[in-house]
Amino acid sequence: MSSRTAAPTEAEPLRILMISDVYFPRVNGVSTSMQTFRRELQALGHAVTLVVPDYGVAHDCDDDDIIRIPSRQVLLDPEDRLMRRRAILELLPWLRTQGYDLVHIQTPFVAHYLGLRLARELRLPVVESYHTFFEEYLFHYIPFLPRAWLRAVARRFSRWQCNSVDSVVVPSTAMLEVLRGYGVRSAARIIPTGIELAEFRHGDGSAFRHRHGIPAARPVLTFVGRVAFEKNIDFLLRMLVRVRQEVPDVLLVIAGEGPAVSHLHALSARLSLQDNVLFIGYMSRCGELQDCYAAGDIFVFASRTETQGLVLLEAMALGVPVVSTAVMGTRDVVHAGEGAIIAPADEAGFAAAVTCLLRNPARRQALGEAARVYAAGWAAPLLAQRLAEHYVAVVAADAVAREPAGTADACLPG
Repeated sequence: MSSRTAAPTEAEPLRILMISDVYFPRVNGVSTSMQTFRRELQALGHAVTLVVPDYGVAHDCDDDDIIRIPSRQVLLDPEDRLMRRRAILELLPWLRTQGYDLVHIQTPFVAHYLGLRLARELRLPVVESYHTFFEEYLFHYIPFLPRAWLRAVARRFSRWQCNSVDSVVVPSTAMLEVLRGYGVRSAARIIPTGIELAEFRHGDGSAFRHRHGIPAARPVLTFVGRVAFEKNIDFLLRMLVRVRQEVPDVLLVIAGEGPAVSHLHALSARLSLQDNVLFIGYMSRCGELQDCYAAGDIFVFASRTETQGLVLLEAMALGVPVVSTAVMGTRDVVHAGEGAIIAPADEAGFAAAVTCLLRNPARRQALGEAARVYAAGWAAPLLAQRLAEHYVAVVAADAVAREPAGTADACLPG
């Protein structure tokens, strides 16, 4: 149980227990979001303990407040792990001594149910982040079940889970609209993940091109992200066929790994794009990734399921103009003229936007300069402060709710 006898003020440090089904070395947006918020919350003076899976390999980002839970592989998804419930519950005696103020659940699987259990045992309020648009996600991984049935299940599952916590944190307006449409009535706050601007100030695009044998003058498009079916990379490859008709030596660099890699290699071959696509796998965030972004003339993105689109901001922070659709969470991120061009969600229109920008260096430079200015408004410290303020409000509301009946009235003047 929390050691507090009263609700915290914004100036008081909090002790936060975060639990998630994924974290580094598993690379995805949830891992990045957790690491970013945790680092900035700590900088504000708050303590954040993570309970996350053990992937069987050491990771250099771990510290004494990252608790790795023995885990087993997930059927149909070899990248992920299922944490062992008993191992988490065995932490309870120690957790009771830590004086936590709040539990923050980051994912909806084992972490959700065990996060609720821990919060109940510790008598703490619960915040849950809704990172993934499952309605447009599950059928890529369970293709043998009807898509309409999976969507209905995803909606009911999301509504039940979100209504079981004190507050939901969503990264975009579109995602909140979707949840309200499902019937989610819990308190909610839109708090996107910020970017660590210091990490994305410099990138050596020339060095990246040299390492990969890309001529300095060759037109390069980049995509960074999990190479998964829901990222709509098929669309980018078909769009590239049209761009190549106008810019024959164009190259699309795809940085990332995921379940769609083999499919995309095969599609590239069917479209005769072997000389126009370069798959380079995951990039280290300690320089390699920044060099990759900086090597591109344009960053391209067409995901229809994104709840935010952090990679768009990372590219813009490095001064790389973006051509993207504005669907779901990317609606909050991309704004015409502010470092980005909003492209139509059809291959011909998207390709026309890319081709036009490739042929206009002055426009690319102007958009790149605007992109840096725009990205600065998404700085991680600003958004972490917003999350900390939300935590304070949730803890305060919980403290009031737990007061014995009549206590609050007794304090009022007669």
